[in-house]
Amino acid sequence: MSEAALPLKQRLKLSRFFSGEAPTAGPIVLTQRRVFILPTQRGLAFVLLILLLVLIGFVYNNNLAYLLGFLLASIFFVTILHSFKALAGLTIQPARPQAVFAGQAGPFSFQISNPGSQSRFAVDLALQSELSISLAAEQTQIVTLYQPTRQRGWQLPGTLTLSSTYPLGLFRAWAPLRFDSPLLVYPQPASQQLPFPESGGAQDKPGQNRRSGDEFDGVRVYQRGDAIRQIHWKAFAKGQGVHSKYYSGASSSELWLDYQQAPGHHTEERLSQLCRWLVDAEQAGLRYGLVLPGLRLPPDNGAAHYRNCLQALALF
Repeated sequence: MSEAALPLKQRLKLSRFFSGEAPTAGPIVLTQRRVFILPTQRGLAFVLLILLLVLIGFVYNNNLAYLLGFLLASIFFVTILHSFKALAGLTIQPARPQAVFAGQAGPFSFQISNPGSQSRFAVDLALQSELSISLAAEQTQIVTLYQPTRQRGWQLPGTLTLSSTYPLGLFRAWAPLRFDSPLLVYPQPASQQLPFPESGGAQDKPGQNRRSGDEFDGVRVYQRGDAIRQIHWKAFAKGQGVHSKYYSGASSSELWLDYQQAPGHHTEERLSQLCRWLVDAEQAGLRYGLVLPGLRLPPDNGAAHYRNCLQALALF
C-alpha cells in the first residue's frame, strides 16, 4: 500500500504509534507517515522555562525576559524539524534470519541505509535488545538484534523501533516498523543423550543400522552415536563403565530416526528427542534418514540434509 493510499481511519489508529503498520516484506522508507514526534521530559521542562520567562516579562514589563523567552521558543520549534530529519529518509530492509533452536536468542538482521548527504547521529534501535548507531552520509550498515525463542516453527520479529532525541534531547522522534521476515525455530534438542534407536524405517527392517564389516575386533569406550546393541553390557554390569563393541572392516552405518520410536509422552517431547538424535548423528558423521508421519527423508549426511531434517521437525 502506497503512502497516499492509507485511509484516514487507519492513519488515526492508536496502534500505529506503538506497534506500527501491517508487516511488510520489502524495504521501508521513513517518511512523515512513519515518523512520530513528542516532547521529552527535558522538552516539557524547556516549555515551562519559556512560559516562566514570558510571565516574568509580562509582570515586570521586562523586554530582556521577553527576548530570551521568544529566543528559546524559536529554538524549541526549530528543534522539531531537526528531530524529524534525524530519521526521515532512512531505508530499512530486513535480511534473511538464520535458523536457531528453541530457547536460543533469535538473531534478526536489518540493513539500514542513509541515502542523503546528512549524517545521522545517535539512532537507537530496539527489538527485544537495543542498539545505538550513527550513519555517515550515503552509508549502509547491517545491524543484528536478538529476540527470545520459545517454541518451534516460524517466528516473526516483533516491532522494530527506530528512535532519536537528536539534537538537543527536547523531542523524541520514533518509527515503529514490522517486517514479514520470519525466523525458523528448530525444536529444542533433548538434554538426555539416549542411544540411537535399533529400528524404525528402512525398507527391509525399518531403521536398521547396517554394517558392512561384522567381524568382532574389540571393545572401546562408548562414543556418541554408538547403537545400543553395541554396548558391552557385561562390562557395564561389572562396574567397568560404558563400553561399546566394535567390528573390523570397512564400516558404514545407515541410521533411521523414526517418530514412532522416539520416546516421549507427547509430540513435542518426541520431536525434541529426534532433534537430539539428528544433532548427534551429524556430529558423528553417520548417514541418517528421518521418518515422520506423512514424510520420509532417505539416509544421507551433510549440511543440506541436516537442515532439511531439522526444518521437517520444526514445521511438523
